[in-house]
Amino acid sequence: MIRPHQSPAEPPFQLPQHVLVMGLGVHGGGLGVARWLLRQGVQVTVTDMASPEALAASVAALAETEQETGNRVHYVLGEHRADDFTGHQIVVANPAVRPDSPWLKLAHAAGVPVETEMTIFFRLCRGPILGITGTKGKTTTTMLTGAILRQHYPDTVVAGNLRVSALAALDQITPATPVVLELSSFQLVGLGAARLSPQYGCITNFSPDHLNYHGTMDAYAEAKQQIFLHQDAAGRVVLHTDLLPLFYPPAVATQRPPESLITFDAQPDSKADCRLDADGTLFYAGEAILTLDDVRLHGPHNRENVLAAVALARSFGIDAAQIRAAVRNFGGVEHRLETVRMLKGVRYINDTTATNPVAATAALKSFQEPIVLIAGGAAKGLDSSGFAVAIAEHARAVVLLQGSATTQLEQELWAALNRNGRKVMLAGTFDTLETAVRAACRIAQPGDVVLLSPGCASFGMFHNEFHRGEEFRRIVQSLPETDVSDE
Repeated sequence: MIRPHQSPAEPPFQLPQHVLVMGLGVHGGGLGVARWLLRQGVQVTVTDMASPEALAASVAALAETEQETGNRVHYVLGEHRADDFTGHQIVVANPAVRPDSPWLKLAHAAGVPVETEMTIFFRLCRGPILGITGTKGKTTTTMLTGAILRQHYPDTVVAGNLRVSALAALDQITPATPVVLELSSFQLVGLGAARLSPQYGCITNFSPDHLNYHGTMDAYAEAKQQIFLHQDAAGRVVLHTDLLPLFYPPAVATQRPPESLITFDAQPDSKADCRLDADGTLFYAGEAILTLDDVRLHGPHNRENVLAAVALARSFGIDAAQIRAAVRNFGGVEHRLETVRMLKGVRYINDTTATNPVAATAALKSFQEPIVLIAGGAAKGLDSSGFAVAIAEHARAVVLLQGSATTQLEQELWAALNRNGRKVMLAGTFDTLETAVRAACRIAQPGDVVLLSPGCASFGMFHNEFHRGEEFRRIVQSLPETDVSDE
């Protein structure tokens, strides 16, 4: 069952001595690979268009590794220089760098290989890799899959698009160490260009997102598909049955062994390999694995995440008892329908990673209690009309955050309310999260849920969605037990 990722026939990847890291990032997106390269004794040049002032935190973090290793970074900040892209032995691009970047084209034209942190990891990793992607649900599915595998393999590594560098764990990975990776579409673009896929791949779901980066839904889907397109004959891919026409059409299926596809679906009448029956029992290949009573996660969308994780783990050889034990102990992931506090009969929920309308819609459908929703933020070129309909149907009140997507969302919400005739209180827009939370606190009544599920990106007001969630937690924890004033 356990086999190394790299075929013995493949030539080993040789790390050169002079490496250019393109994009340190104001949020440290290139920090993990730069740290790892320094620890390998590589001479590292970091180039980034952002100013030294904007990158101060990332530079300071990297300085700790410089001191630890005695190896110094050469910085080119506030600009890129053509000679750097043609004069180094490889270029390592931050995942946020578009593959059509003219600077990367310069490197390609000069015959300089372009890698990413993840392609280097795939080339050097000795253990089997289980990769998980999807528009939403990938973090929960990744963390649950990791928890299940640790029942049998305690040294299982969980990393990837989780603010955890996979390369940092490379030294502890043996041929018998499973590696569970969350993979973003940005990371998969780089892996696809290198024709690399994990042995076990999973796409949790698919809906519009990141169109400001990918441009079209076709390009976005193509990026996600890289998670299994380059597998060998022993590879496995886990897909929801709804995704088969898009990701696994006959042209793909005829090129792969029938046993390579594993399907999941929560519908009781589904013929998927991993499914739920009408009584809430989860089956894999006809074997009862667990029941919904074993699942602690909120919402029907999390049932799909559990199905995906069980399908991956069972296909990897983890037995039903170990799967059931892990699922029973799994309480969820921070920033994803995370209960922050109960205050005066009101439950405060942090779902900041709902950065698109589909994810926020799923959150709204996860609660039976009346909802005071905090929504709005920066636009990503997505259609929010379905989100507006869901708000009109499920929320008691909406508190709107300022942002480039909020005006459109508010207009669509008014249209939805006019169509269904339901009354929903609207408050805002607010230019800080603190004023929005305090407004939600004033509106909420005992028995309500105050739900931060923005349906929009966070940039502009926050560093990223995690910063938004951390601020929400801080503000909610600071709310007094007595009534909030109208200040």
